[in-house]
Amino acid sequence: MDKTINNIKAWVAALLGVLTGLWGWLGWLVVGWIGAMVLDYLTGSLAAAKGGGWSSARAREGIWHKCGMIVVVIVAAGADMLISLVLANLPVLALPIQYPGLVCPVVLVWYIVTELGSMAENAAAMGAPVPKWLVKLLAVSKSAVDGAGDKLGGEDGDGA
Repeated sequence: MDKTINNIKAWVAALLGVLTGLWGWLGWLVVGWIGAMVLDYLTGSLAAAKGGGWSSARAREGIWHKCGMIVVVIVAAGADMLISLVLANLPVLALPIQYPGLVCPVVLVWYIVTELGSMAENAAAMGAPVPKWLVKLLAVSKSAVDGAGDKLGGEDGDGA
């Protein structure tokens, strides 16, 4: 049994090492996002069970929701790769800075902040006291990331 647990630990450590070796800090964002998704799903299930509203149909909806988030992150990563490729190979398009990727990190941070807010709501539903300043901090953080995304997307902030 100990050998199996050690093998699992070794594989997880190797996977995390490869991920961060390939992607650097972006890899940690991905790991944090995945962890936040798992914790949000677990705390949401616990909160629903405590409230007597847990059902397999709602649990499946949560899984589909998380799958949709994965698709969005893949699209964001694809957008970053496309922009990098175009900037590297079309001399008529240039930026005054290096473009290591911006869309995917902003999307990941937005999702992480959203998941953290959801976990705070789940904790409150389970009866835990949640500091109002924490809820406010998460809302301000999400708003700041939304603003950065609006600037990235060329929006003027009025949602148009």
